[in-house]
Amino acid sequence: MATLRRPTLARLTLPLLMAAACAVSGCAYNADLGRDQLLIVNDDSLVGEGEKAWADTLRTSYISKEPRKNARVQAVGQRVINAAGLAGRPWDYAVFLDEAPNAFVLPGGHVGVTVGLLAIVENDDQLAAVIGHEAGHVVARHAAERVSQERTSKILLGIAGAAAGGTDFGKLLKDHGSDAAKFGVLLPFSRKQELEADKLGVDFMARAGYRPREAVALWRNMQAQDAKAGQSGGGDLGSTHPSDAVRISELERYLAGRGW
Repeated sequence: MATLRRPTLARLTLPLLMAAACAVSGCAYNADLGRDQLLIVNDDSLVGEGEKAWADTLRTSYISKEPRKNARVQAVGQRVINAAGLAGRPWDYAVFLDEAPNAFVLPGGHVGVTVGLLAIVENDDQLAAVIGHEAGHVVARHAAERVSQERTSKILLGIAGAAAGGTDFGKLLKDHGSDAAKFGVLLPFSRKQELEADKLGVDFMARAGYRPREAVALWRNMQAQDAKAGQSGGGDLGSTHPSDAVRISELERYLAGRGW
């Protein structure tokens, strides 16, 4: 029963607290997403952290020295970055010697792609879908939104716990409040952010001259890879990412709506 209480507490309490935070600090409208975002930090404040994380990653990870792999990632990446309207600052690209298929973006203009991912993508269009997705996170200001949500939830849960005092509800909030925030708000929102980045990424790759339907082919490849490895492909209660099947379905719907 305890596993059922945590999402229930979050649904009843945290949306009200987040609404209060918006009322106090204000929510910024993101035209690219068509919705408001809670932003108590800005992108510039995260650049220093991104630079440090990038430097640490380069220092502690193995980097591919193969010219063709690096040139490919940089060429495709820069076309997508230009299409996303993010060319106003220099971008760094690195290929990491990691067999796990993965890619990431860090504040400050850094993109990392693993050799495991390059082994899955069948063409430059699918690579553009990956980098477009990462560019989508930047345009959507997801990093700042994520940090803002986490900080706000901790602050407001503390306020709510203090206000509840020694009541049973206060004890429940104290014991399970952070988990309620995690499972009820932060992780589901993260899955929503991933789907938003998928759709923005398709727009960017199409704008850059790549075939948008290859984004679906990419995720079918990822789904097959997960099945081969005996993995679920994400989407469980504790996952920050939607399942491969959900991503494919959402992308198919979006592509049909765009006429692609």
